[in-house]
Amino acid sequence: MIDKELLDILACPKCKGELEYDQENEKLICHKCRLKYKIKDGIPIMLIDEAEKF
Repeated sequence: MIDKELLDILACPKCKGELEYDQENEKLICHKCRLKYKIKDGIPIMLIDEAEKF
């Protein structure tokens, strides 16, 4: 689980837009870029090259 304060300051590294937290799948979702960023051991992996497209 990610801290609420951290979620408030995180933005998509590609478009700088808002991210939605998918707690069930442990991912941060950018609907504008259609990318999902993994969260590993409570740490968001905010690398565009490692993001999952949807």
